[in-house]
Amino acid sequence: MEARAATWRTPAVILVCGCIIAVIGLGARSGLGFFLTPISSAHGWGRDVFALALALQMLLWGAGQPFAGALADRYGAPVVLCGGALIYAAGLALMAYSDTPLKLHVTAGMLVGFGMSGASFMIVVGAFGKLMPERWRSLAFGAATAGGSFGQFLFSPLSVALIGAVGWQQALVILGACVLAIMPLSLALATRGRTTATRAVAPGANQSVTQALAEALGHRSYVLLMLGYFTCGFQLFFVGVHLPAYLVDRGLSAELGGWTLAIIGLFNIIGAIGAGWLGNMMPRRFILAFIYFARSVVFLVYILLPPSAVATLIFGAVMGLLWLSTVPPTSSLVAIMFGTRWLTMLTGAAFFSHQIGGFLGVWLGGVLFESTGSYDVVWYLSIFFGVASALINLPIVEKPVARAAAPA
Repeated sequence: MEARAATWRTPAVILVCGCIIAVIGLGARSGLGFFLTPISSAHGWGRDVFALALALQMLLWGAGQPFAGALADRYGAPVVLCGGALIYAAGLALMAYSDTPLKLHVTAGMLVGFGMSGASFMIVVGAFGKLMPERWRSLAFGAATAGGSFGQFLFSPLSVALIGAVGWQQALVILGACVLAIMPLSLALATRGRTTATRAVAPGANQSVTQALAEALGHRSYVLLMLGYFTCGFQLFFVGVHLPAYLVDRGLSAELGGWTLAIIGLFNIIGAIGAGWLGNMMPRRFILAFIYFARSVVFLVYILLPPSAVATLIFGAVMGLLWLSTVPPTSSLVAIMFGTRWLTMLTGAAFFSHQIGGFLGVWLGGVLFESTGSYDVVWYLSIFFGVASALINLPIVEKPVARAAAPA
C-alpha cells in the first residue's frame, strides 16, 4: 500500500510541486518592501518602524530555520510546510490590522518570520536532497532556488498592482490566502520513509541532531561557509526592502522599483539554475567567491552612476544573475561535507547566518537613513562585505568530513 501511494511521487512531480512551493513561499514576502510607504504614511511612522519589523522577520526566519529543518529531517517536509504556511498566512493577513508598532512587529516580524522558516524554499531544498538522485541534486537545488526567484518576479509587480487596485490592507489578506496553497502541494515532498530506510547504511546516519550540529560547527569549512552566507543576507535584504524607497529618493518611481525587483527575480532563474549546473563542473567555492565579488562591483558601479531607469533595470538584470545563486553551491557543499541525513537542519543553520546579515541589512538601512538622510553607508558596507566574503570562501575544502564507517 505504501509503495502504491508513493508511485505518483515521481521525480518530475516532486520537482514541480517543490518549485511551486518555492514560488509562493519566497514570492509572497518579496513584495513587502512596497508596503513600507503606504503603511508608514497611514500610521505616521518613520521608515525605521517598518524596517525593524522586517528586520525581525529576517532574524526570526533564520532562527527558526534550523529547528524547522530538524523537524523536517525527522518527521518529513509536509508536516513542517503545512504548519509554516498557516503561521505565515496568519502573519500576512494580520499585518493589515496592525495599527501600532508592537502589533506590526508581532505580525510582520514574528509570525511571518517563524512561518517562513517552515514554509520557505530551504525546506524544499532539504527534501530535494533526500528525494533526488545524487547526479541531479545540484541542479534540483538550483531549480528550487529559481522557483523562489520566479516568485519574486511574479509577486513584486503583483503586490504593486494589488495595492493600487484594492488598497494595501486587502492586498496583504490576498497574499496570505495565496500562501495556503503550499499545504496541498507539500504532500509530494514526503521524505520520512526514505530517510528512515537509509539511516542504517549511511556513515553518520545514526547521529543525533545535537551531534550533527556540533560536528558542523566544529568544521572549519562549514564555519567559513556560514560567514560568507552572512553577506548574502545583508546585501539581498537591504536591496529587496529599501530599493523602492531609494529610487523614490533619487527622483524615480516606486513602480520602477517593482519592475526592478521583478527583473532580479526573472534573471535569477538563469543565475540559480546556472549555478546549480556549474556546481557539477567546477569547485563550488570558486562559484561563491565570484558571486560575492561580482555583487560588490555591481553595487559600486550602480551607486556611482547618475540615477536613471535604464541603469536601474540593467542593475536589476545583472544582480538577478547573482541574487540567490549562492544557494545551490552552498547547499551542495553542506551535502558533500555531511551527507543528507540532517541536510535540511544544517542548511538551515547556515541560513541563520544569512538571516542575521539580512536583519542588519534591513534594520541598518532604516536606522542610517533616518540618521543621515541617505543609504550611502549601507551601500558601501555591502561592497566591503562582498569582497571579504569572496576571500572567506576560497579556503573551503570540498570533501566529506572524516567519520568512522557504519557498522556492518
